[in-house]
Amino acid sequence: MRTVRAAAFDVMRRHNLTTVFANPGSTEVPFLADLPQDLRFVLALHEGSVVGAATGWALARDEPAFVLLHTTAGLGNAVGALATARANRAPMVVVVGQQDRRHLAQEPFLAGRLEGLGGDYPVGVETPPRAQDVPGAIGRAAHTARTGRGPALVIVPMDDWSATAEDLPLPAPALLRHGASADPAAVREVARLLAGAAAPALVVGAGADAPGTWEALTALAERLSCPVWQESFGARAGFPQDHRLFAGHLPADRVRLRDTLAPYDLVLAVGAPVLRQSPYHGGPLAPNGTRFALVTDDPEEARRATAELAVIAPLPSFCAQLAAHVPERTRAPAPPRREPPPQPPRTGEPLRAAHVLAALAERLPADTVLVEETPSSRPDLHDLIPARRPLGFLSAAMGGLGFALPAAIGVRMGAPRRPVVAVVGDGSSLYQVQALWTAAHYSVGVVFVILANGRYAVMDRLAEHHGGKAPWPAFDGISVSGMAMALGCPARTVTGHDALIGELDALLPALADRTEPLVLEVAVAADAVFRP
Repeated sequence: MRTVRAAAFDVMRRHNLTTVFANPGSTEVPFLADLPQDLRFVLALHEGSVVGAATGWALARDEPAFVLLHTTAGLGNAVGALATARANRAPMVVVVGQQDRRHLAQEPFLAGRLEGLGGDYPVGVETPPRAQDVPGAIGRAAHTARTGRGPALVIVPMDDWSATAEDLPLPAPALLRHGASADPAAVREVARLLAGAAAPALVVGAGADAPGTWEALTALAERLSCPVWQESFGARAGFPQDHRLFAGHLPADRVRLRDTLAPYDLVLAVGAPVLRQSPYHGGPLAPNGTRFALVTDDPEEARRATAELAVIAPLPSFCAQLAAHVPERTRAPAPPRREPPPQPPRTGEPLRAAHVLAALAERLPADTVLVEETPSSRPDLHDLIPARRPLGFLSAAMGGLGFALPAAIGVRMGAPRRPVVAVVGDGSSLYQVQALWTAAHYSVGVVFVILANGRYAVMDRLAEHHGGKAPWPAFDGISVSGMAMALGCPARTVTGHDALIGELDALLPALADRTEPLVLEVAVAADAVFRP
């Protein structure tokens, strides 16, 4: 007798969903017991770490990850991470366990009201009406996750797995192809806007972070000889940031944004919103006379854009065609003004985050994936460490904490030849510190650089900005390295510049070949200013 479980495994194999990220509960045991040898199980010790690692895996491989969550408690714990996965456009199939179908009407222990628990963050939610519909629902969820670029949920009662499967075609295609060519008329329309501009600029974002799009945007920028800006709070880099035309990261408030955009009469955003802000300031995004256009593959991003023209299109094809249509310009923009890296601290001066980031910038291999979650130091990180390859920079698009540690683990598991370094604040690391157990248990060679200032530095600065005193205490007695070692992850503490250089010189040359994680907890002084 062929079971629903066996049929579901076949669907998972067909869609390459053969790595299962989970923190299991009793409602998932019928699915997991005696898991076939070709399906890999990855345990994380909290559902936020489960989804965070799956997010990194999905982004590294550009294909859906498979997540298994435990009824109400598991899905509830994971909602914040699912929201981040949606904002980061990470495709994943999320199977959520439910109590036994045969007594759901009596709301037994562990029965969950699951359909709406994730809110609007899943790109799809299915509750199969019969056990026999589960395999087809998983297949449809795989297509939904790819198309919607986010988590697609399938809710499965625990007794469904042992039911007899139907010998009928599944109501989901084995393959679903999407058009990859841009509309020539839309290309010409955007080309006309650029041709008519005296001083155009490009703004790139996370949606442009793919090898084909980087190549096409580089050709477009060079043909236009125009500056290229990165969106503020971008979760990924949309352009090689060591290129001569890269101008820097846009500021996140309208006052400075207007000054930044004042020289341009046309701003074309590619794979980026028009334009991401925080905090709110009144007034227009740019001075009068600056026009906006957008090219994106995200329909929602297009619908909310404050632009005179928004085009929904596959970005590699559109940008390549656009580069071929625009007239070549010979006038070069002024080179961007970059602050020099800080000098090493003198005797008696404290080590600061910028010193650590400057030392990393000198030593990181060009193909490193840098996963960031250090809010108070992020402006310095952007200034000092350019993303030089696609997927060279990764951060949480939602701004919620607890992403970097598990996501870095998932990236390294999904792209095992890419060096991976996570730069994380000590406060941020505490949100999913248990993810370090997964890194240690599965021999995931990520280096975690923890910038330890013993406080929520961004929150301190924001309280000062609002003219008040922060009521929260410092937490400088916490040892992240101690917690890491308790979880089985090797860790060391660093308390000065010479010791930092010694550690990085020993670690980074062999970063791509590491099979053991390491936490470097670096004591730094809190920065006195924060301007995102």
